[in-house]
Amino acid sequence: MATPQSTYTGRVVVDPVTRIEGHLRINVEVEQGKIKNAWSTATLFRGLETILKGRDPRDAQHFTQRTCGVCTYTHALASTRAVEMAVGVDIPKNATLIRNLVLAALYLHDHIVHFYTLHALDFVDITSALQADPAKAAQIASNISARQTKAADLKAVQDKLKGFVESGQLGPFAGAYFLGGHPAYCLSPELNLIGTAHYLEALRVQARCARAIAAFGGKNPHPQFLVMGGVSSYESLTKARIDEFRGLIKEAKDFVEQVYLPDLLAIGAEYKDWTAFGGTSNFMTFGEFPTNERDLNSRWLKPGIILNRKLDAIQPFVPENIQEHVRHSWFNGDKAQHPYNGETEPKFTKQDDLDRYSWSKAPRYQGEPMETGPLAQMLISYQQGHPEVKKGIDAVLKALGVGPEALFSTLGRTAARAVQAAVLAGQTGQWIDEFAANAQKDNKVAVDCEVPNAGEGVGFVNAPRGGLSHWIRIKGQAIENFQLVVPSTWNLGPRCAADKPGPLETALLGTPIADPKRPVEILRTVHSFDPCMACAVHVIDPQSNEERVFKVL
Repeated sequence: MATPQSTYTGRVVVDPVTRIEGHLRINVEVEQGKIKNAWSTATLFRGLETILKGRDPRDAQHFTQRTCGVCTYTHALASTRAVEMAVGVDIPKNATLIRNLVLAALYLHDHIVHFYTLHALDFVDITSALQADPAKAAQIASNISARQTKAADLKAVQDKLKGFVESGQLGPFAGAYFLGGHPAYCLSPELNLIGTAHYLEALRVQARCARAIAAFGGKNPHPQFLVMGGVSSYESLTKARIDEFRGLIKEAKDFVEQVYLPDLLAIGAEYKDWTAFGGTSNFMTFGEFPTNERDLNSRWLKPGIILNRKLDAIQPFVPENIQEHVRHSWFNGDKAQHPYNGETEPKFTKQDDLDRYSWSKAPRYQGEPMETGPLAQMLISYQQGHPEVKKGIDAVLKALGVGPEALFSTLGRTAARAVQAAVLAGQTGQWIDEFAANAQKDNKVAVDCEVPNAGEGVGFVNAPRGGLSHWIRIKGQAIENFQLVVPSTWNLGPRCAADKPGPLETALLGTPIADPKRPVEILRTVHSFDPCMACAVHVIDPQSNEERVFKVL
């Protein structure tokens, strides 16, 4: 299907963007039905750096994981790795394995939630599913998956959906769908019914992934098992707990392989025109799943940099090349700073200011904006010859009938996330076996260590959304400076001092808009980045620029 396009010229503002974590405003300039310019605005101030000053470094993880309500563990891990680097401690093998397993479970949780709960409704027309033939839909579902689907099950979903619509509400779909149809939706009623059924099933599966996180992490969200020097989860060494985790991951693996990937391929085949929109040029990943926590090159997925889409010239990742710009942000000053020297001094101007227009800073690597996330990791791993990644990417490209160049797009970004989920679902089974074997001969999960009087460290985590880093300076055994540089700051940040747009701002350029009053095309590309603006923002008084301090009793 050719992407429909209007002849509209003018402004389109989406505020707030829904189905994301946090607050985001997208302001675009449209000319003859295509986006000509774009501004990405984080609309709340982040103040965690100020909150952390003067505190015990070991407390950082408990504050930073409250940055977000979804990827809490990744912030705790980044803070803990930063403190451990400042201390110079090497943690036990069991601790590294447990941390990796919990992170893998979080990846599966996040990717399933993203594809179905946050992104699917950009492509799936819910009300169209009412016109579907359940028997025909069941046959299609059974043809695209190794799992057999019953017509009666799809009919039950259709009846439930009919009840939502007849009541004048869309239940879990309310506020997340353009009512009355839309010319940019092109799935058949049967595929829409399949997508709706799997949307509901994914709600149950993601809860199983969250339970897997809690099996080793103690609770979720905000797991409490990380300590400086390892983990505190001795219960994770028991056969019962290991078997519980293994069973939960098996459920997630079956869903990814039998539902998630087939749905991605079925929907992607109908929206292949979206391989032409939403691309960027520069990519960065920190790699993840280490054997040595402080050696990035020991990670199962390797770090790397791609500039100007040159896949044959992957560069090593060098932390010293990172700077954060504030020239077009609501912060004091114009000078770019390395995160160790970062400052967070708010200075709000006005909402419609296109010169200073976001509470997000603008991170740059060697002066360039960098996309981070599943697409960056899969591109770099693919070119590095990672066997599981190469097999997964090649299979998706073959199924869709496109070449590697199609990955530089909105659809490519979404497909890369599905491949990453499948690759990790398979590998996690091997890691749990390795951990079970090691736990039988070794019960050490932590080592004692002390906070130094002075030091600095950085914790790199390749979170499900992309490259996350926490930077700490310690003085007098307390936090002197702390900076969070998060995936959504990299992906959705504003222009820098050189006026280079951020990755999302670039990705939106050239996107066709069929209906400026219902700009679902903007949402498709925005959601493909899986924005988490809560990681980038908190609260400030817009009149006085005073930070708000709250005491919870």
